[in-house]
Amino acid sequence: MRKILGTAAVVLIGLAGIGAVVVFNRVTSFEVEPVTDDVHVIYNAIGGNVGVLRTELGAVVVDTMTFRLQGQQIRELAERLGGGPTQAIINTHYHRDHTHGNPAFAVGARFVATQRTRDYLMHWDSAYWDEDAAGTLPNQTFESSHEMQIGGKTVRSHHLGAGHTGGDLVVLFVEDRVLHAGDLLFHLQYPTIDIRGGGSAREWDATMDRMLELDFDSVIPGHGRVTDREGVVAFQRFLRELWREVEAAVAAGKSLEETLATVHLTEDGGYEARSIPFVMSRDRDSVIGRAYAEATGAIRAAPVPRSVSSRWDRGIAPGRNTASTAVTLEDRSS
Repeated sequence: MRKILGTAAVVLIGLAGIGAVVVFNRVTSFEVEPVTDDVHVIYNAIGGNVGVLRTELGAVVVDTMTFRLQGQQIRELAERLGGGPTQAIINTHYHRDHTHGNPAFAVGARFVATQRTRDYLMHWDSAYWDEDAAGTLPNQTFESSHEMQIGGKTVRSHHLGAGHTGGDLVVLFVEDRVLHAGDLLFHLQYPTIDIRGGGSAREWDATMDRMLELDFDSVIPGHGRVTDREGVVAFQRFLRELWREVEAAVAAGKSLEETLATVHLTEDGGYEARSIPFVMSRDRDSVIGRAYAEATGAIRAAPVPRSVSSRWDRGIAPGRNTASTAVTLEDRSS
């Protein structure tokens, strides 16, 4: 028996080691795809898509994935792709798979986000943003729009309304006609609707209308491959159908189980279901369930207090929080 237990222990340790290697390889394996001569996207299985803009002064980075280790590799890739030191980092929203790579960049570098995203990070993710990580929280925030002129390039960020969360922004690389949509766009994947964080299946459709008013040709989604305007329109059709079908089921007094059994979606052809065991699941049932929770009021947006604590800022004052902000940047390495 002792020999059997010893053998079993060795096998379990071996399997755990193999699992750790597999996870490490997934975390550190990147694919780079050019979108234009000056815009690239970095893909990874465990993290949101990263956009990199090349300017005459260096790189502009949109999102930083899930781990500091990934952030370090993103920073190195960005400085090669972007023509020099990172000039600014933009976080599209507060979720860890788009922000937790921030601490790999220099404390006090320019980190841009909506004010609501900063509030969410400080309120719900406070354990992560301590010590040196606190200096990589967004320090230039805005409510409606933000523009930077960097090394001959124009970078415009817009908060268009609720969708994935209540604080999402999109980034337009003006001269390249490329939009980084963050998680307001999942391309051929089922989305997550973070109702607690201000997201809304009801409002997402109108937010996409405002996105389509912007001037772009190519789109980097938060998850999925690069697409175009038609990819945005197709995703909007899915969102519209999802809310219409679920709202009708709720109005008819159907339970969640009945709704899952009877809602008929046709706009999700080719959609990929994704999951990380014990962490998250994105499939047809999960997105119907979130829309149902919103329609019935079973889950509501949580209030987020507006406060700026010296514990977080460590002497780094956030940028002026106005409805619209425009800045021109000189060379500043991060």
